[in-house]
Amino acid sequence: MGDRALTFENWLLRCVEQVEQSLNAYMPAADQAPARLHQAMRYAALGPGKRVRAALVYAAGQACHEGVPPKSLKESLDRAACAVELVHAYSLVHDDLPCMDDDVLRRGRPTAHVQFDEATAMLAGDALQPLAFELLTDMPIDAASVVQAVHVLTRASGSFGMAGGQAIDLESVGRPLARDALQIMHSMKTGAMLQASVALGAIAAGAEPMQRAALDGYAKAMGLAFQVVDDILDVTADTGLLGKTAGKDAAENKPTYVSVLGLDQARTFAETLRVTALAALEPLGSQAMRLTQLADFIVLRDR
Repeated sequence: MGDRALTFENWLLRCVEQVEQSLNAYMPAADQAPARLHQAMRYAALGPGKRVRAALVYAAGQACHEGVPPKSLKESLDRAACAVELVHAYSLVHDDLPCMDDDVLRRGRPTAHVQFDEATAMLAGDALQPLAFELLTDMPIDAASVVQAVHVLTRASGSFGMAGGQAIDLESVGRPLARDALQIMHSMKTGAMLQASVALGAIAAGAEPMQRAALDGYAKAMGLAFQVVDDILDVTADTGLLGKTAGKDAAENKPTYVSVLGLDQARTFAETLRVTALAALEPLGSQAMRLTQLADFIVLRDR
């Protein structure tokens, strides 16, 4: 994933292709028993998707390693990229269930519980999550780094991260939420997994403390920026562009950055976060090129 001669668009396409190929290889075959469960898992994890989390893994690994990566680093990055995408896929399956967001469209096609059934979708999500950690435990790096990687992903996906943020989101429907409380919720629900993606790339590449500090500053800003832009797109984009139901947050009276700040101030905040993220990368120099490009891609996608 480290070919600096590629345009950003081609590099990102290569990231998408790489993680798709790796997911296809690591996941159970569709005809392997229990076949319906495995088909639902593959439906949820494969196919259309931006793969921003995987790209962050690859970009962070590249920022910490100059030159052609050895085979062991490539495998570690592939496994880490797949792990974050599997956790993300499981979270989407569960978020779309009737007991939570009750949505029928995801990534431009029927949600997993619509395509299969509610019980199968829930089990598919349940099975995708442990598979993510299984992939991390088999990374060809030292044992201490494996433990650190597992800790990073568990913390980001649990009650102090993604799951906790979703719980706060569900509790906040129809209630006014102050800006600070909204930021805490989104830092947990969305930001934690994006921060984990960057951290896993750094761990896989054996990042030094200075590199980790720079990457952590970048990831904290970009994790929040991603959600701010998502809130903007929910208002400004149509369903075809989003691949999910547009305007659903407003229709359900959910607190968002647009509802709290207004559209113009939300865009200003997203831009401020982008500038903060890029400043954090300065110690890494040109090695952080792909992370810089990803920051632009994430924040400017609503333009």
